[in-house]
Amino acid sequence: MLVPSIFSNDLFDDFFNDNYKPAQRYVQSANSRNLMNTDIKEFEDKYELGIELPGYKKEDVTASLKDGYLTIEAERHADETLKERKGQYIRKECFTGKSQRSFYVGELVTQNDIHASFENGILTIVVPKIKEQPKVEQTNYISIE
Repeated sequence: MLVPSIFSNDLFDDFFNDNYKPAQRYVQSANSRNLMNTDIKEFEDKYELGIELPGYKKEDVTASLKDGYLTIEAERHADETLKERKGQYIRKECFTGKSQRSFYVGELVTQNDIHASFENGILTIVVPKIKEQPKVEQTNYISIE
């Protein structure tokens, strides 16, 4: 099942730009700019996440697991060689800073269960489906002396 994006990235966004709502445009731009575009595939025994991180290096990306949440963080630093160049930006769209996104994977999944790889700007994470074992009611008898 495909889920539509809540942020518009239409070809004609700039052409039909509503200049009477600058605050709304700023909030939408600030929220969607740092969003990690993610595709999630479901298989019989696992989920596969494909997260777009173009321009990032493997060293700039971390994945952590805490309380059932898989958190992906990516940080891009400003290119120092660009700072040395003369000139003034008239438009700057390239993001520098930290982005983060979390996914609930369940509390039964452990760090050792998750596999990740990074190639050509795509972070691929494989999370197994772990079914909760039904709890068997157990009666603990107390000895009577």
